[in-house]
This record gives sequence, C-alpha cells and structure tokens, in this order.
Amino acid sequence: MQKPFDILLVFLVFPIFTFGSGNYYSGARSTALSNAFVTINDTWSTFHNQATLAQMHSFSAGIYFESRFLMDELSLAAGSVVLPVKAGTFGLAFSQFGEGSYKQHKIGVSFAKKLSSRLNAGIQLNYFSNRYPENDGAFGFATFEGGFTYLATEEFTFGAHMFNPIKNGIQLPQGKQKMETIYRFGGHYRFSDMVLLSMEAQATSEKPVAIKAGLEFSPAKELFIRFGVSGRPVQYTAGFGYSFNRITTDIAFCYHGNLGITPAISIQIKL
Repeated sequence: MQKPFDILLVFLVFPIFTFGSGNYYSGARSTALSNAFVTINDTWSTFHNQATLAQMHSFSAGIYFESRFLMDELSLAAGSVVLPVKAGTFGLAFSQFGEGSYKQHKIGVSFAKKLSSRLNAGIQLNYFSNRYPENDGAFGFATFEGGFTYLATEEFTFGAHMFNPIKNGIQLPQGKQKMETIYRFGGHYRFSDMVLLSMEAQATSEKPVAIKAGLEFSPAKELFIRFGVSGRPVQYTAGFGYSFNRITTDIAFCYHGNLGITPAISIQIKL
C-alpha cells in the first residue's frame, strides 16, 4: 500500500514541476547562473543546448545532485558524458527526478557539429519514463530537442534552443498528457577572462516569457563566483566553483520566496 503523502505529492507537484517546466536542467554552474545557459558550453551542455557541445574538444563527464526545496521527494540526480570525435561531438545525458514511488527518468543521446568557424548546431534524442504511485508500471515516450549558436564577435555569442517541438507526452489511462514545448533564446558576453554576463529569454507553449540573467566572476584562475536572477516566479541564485587539475566542483543555491532554498552540487572531470 502506497503512502498517502506519495500520492498527494504526485497530484500537487507533478503538474507544477514535471509538465510545468517540461525538462530539468542540470549542472551547478548553470543553476548558479539561473540557467541562463543557452550559449555557454561545459559538461552539462547536454541539458541546455546541444549546439554548444561542438565547442568542446576533450572528453568530460560529470554527476549532479540537487535537493529541490530541501525535499527528498523532489531530488534530482543527473549525469552527463561528452565525447568529441573527428566528425563532431557526442553527448549522453541521464537523470532521475523524484524518490520512492514517484520517479521520472530521462536519457538522451546528442550530436553536435561545427557548420562553420562561427556557427554550431546540435540535436538530442530523448526518452522519458515516468512511474506513479497508483500504477504498477512505467509510462514512457520519446521526443527530441536541438539548437544553434553563433559567434558574432570574439566576445559575444548568441543562440537558440527548442525542446519537444512535436509536443509529445505520456499516454495515461485517462488520456495523453503532453509535455510542453520550451523555446530559449539568448547570449553571453565575455568582458575578459574574469567576467562573463549571460542573459536569456525562455517561453513555453503554456507560459509567457521569463527573463534569466547570470554573472560569473573569476578572481583567480581556479576560482569562480556566480550570481543570477530569473523571473515568473522570481528566483535568486548564487554559487561558486573551484578547479583542481582536471576536476572541477561547483556548488549552487537557488532561493524561491515562497518555497525556500534549493542546494545543488556537481563534479566534473576532463581528460
């Protein structure tokens, strides 16, 4: 017999966080920058804009964990692998949202390629699997996402990304529940090796445009300090990162005025 709280959690949280957001972003660096990350490349590009993978030239892998609003039932664990080859760059993304009787799994395989010295493009095929307390089996569906980036100047890059343009979703006994389409457009400007500013507009098929912005400082070569803000609803983010040889650790905190704090951590390795 399932816990009453588990069932209540699904009805209250699932529409808000699963089909309300459509897709969970991963990586503590991006979290600290309010996920204004559509043109920034790192190990977690597989969760943001696959086109930025084309700018990566070495193997990297990472793990990520966040405790959304300090609730175990809303935890998110994820991993990402990036493998550059002669033809382009491959990526693998996988994540699990939730615990116990409610879970959502995602696995994605991506490929990105430089189309010119300034233009990059990428695409990712995804499979989602959801398990509910009131059902014995899991419900799954496939979709895709993709985007591009363009290096306008040495300092400024802009790009766009679309998730689930076919508006696919889970076929439940009571009918099909579609996952929303997400549109992202933005860019980042690198003032110097020490300062990066990123801004992004995000719209969905269900919600109006939300603006996100992030600022990253690097007072030392190995140290990064980050801040961010996003709207609708307003959330504030902050965090820092430290690199030691080939390993980087990032920590982030997100504050929601009504729901509280979300801590996150990720660890990446480059070879």
